Amino acid sequence: MMNGLKRSPRGVMLLAAMVLVLSLLAGCGGNGNGNNGGTEAEANANASGTEASNAPASAEPAAEPVKVKLQLKWVPQAQFAGYFLAKDKGYYAEEGLDVEILPGGPDIVPEQQVAGGTADIGVDWVASLLTSQEQEMPLVQIAQIFQKSGLVLVSKKEAGINGPADLKGKKVGNWMGGNEFEVLALFDKYQLDSNKDLNFTKQGFTMDQFLGGEIDAASAMTYNEYQVVLESGIKAEELNVIDMNDEGVAMLEDNLFANRDWLEDNKETAAKFVRASLKGWQDAIADPEAAVDSVMKLAEEGSTSREHQLTMMTEVAKLIQPEGFDVSKLGYTDAAAFQQTADIALKFGVIKEAANIEEAYTNEIVELAAQ
Repeated sequence: MMNGLKRSPRGVMLLAAMVLVLSLLAGCGGNGNGNNGGTEAEANANASGTEASNAPASAEPAAEPVKVKLQLKWVPQAQFAGYFLAKDKGYYAEEGLDVEILPGGPDIVPEQQVAGGTADIGVDWVASLLTSQEQEMPLVQIAQIFQKSGLVLVSKKEAGINGPADLKGKKVGNWMGGNEFEVLALFDKYQLDSNKDLNFTKQGFTMDQFLGGEIDAASAMTYNEYQVVLESGIKAEELNVIDMNDEGVAMLEDNLFANRDWLEDNKETAAKFVRASLKGWQDAIADPEAAVDSVMKLAEEGSTSREHQLTMMTEVAKLIQPEGFDVSKLGYTDAAAFQQTADIALKFGVIKEAANIEEAYTNEIVELAAQ
């Protein structure tokens, strides 16, 4: 009896039915919060089960980085700092590339390495590339890194060589082996016969002949041998310098080239490589110290000094990004400069027939890299 009221048999039956329904609802956790009538552990288990059921059956495996081998022209030094820095800073990895940088040396011809498949991309001077192309190696230039020539003729003021015409009767050195053509073009411009008007001789890879007085004018790269002369104690004001750029006989030097067959199937990979490399070069120019850090980790112990490499990096920067140069054109091949290089190469027998300029180089990869 409740509140003084009697329950009828029908009311009792209705009440019992309601209790049964409520019990069933409670047992099913019917309000959707996953914890009615159960423990916290059970709720967590239920939640985990829900997440698992909504997750994909299997995640896509991470893509393997694309392997690219770069063949350098010479041993590790600041001449190639942009590539080392791009690797150290992870720029290649960010592009999905696994880049292996192969050192060069006196017995390594980058064009042969790339043509034969030992490397995918190479670094060398344009004249060397033109020779290899004439020999029907399947190679094409994909980027021009050095926009100016670094080659000069250096002499002591006491030698009296105040300009190219004064080379007459002097002993002039060069490493030969494909490095002499700018100097020959200079002789030709001033109507000097290298066999009759002067003594044009083979120069070693050190500056000992010049420093010892055996050569009146020596070939030197602004970023290397010229610095060796200064480091020997001779002051810049005690020297005369003939610059191939100023004389209008400059030839393009460090470039990037690829195997044409490989490039046909790997344009995107090549563009990614160029983009990361140019980014590395921009950083190297902006932060020479960091660039040299990357170089010194790979340089043969005792073969060079940090100071020399810092100077080299400063001078290399002037060739890659000359004063007044449009930075957005970094890596582009200038048609006029390439034509001048090809013309000099033809005139002095580097190549026997005029180069097919349209096939010798392309700016397509640099343009893809800029996108």
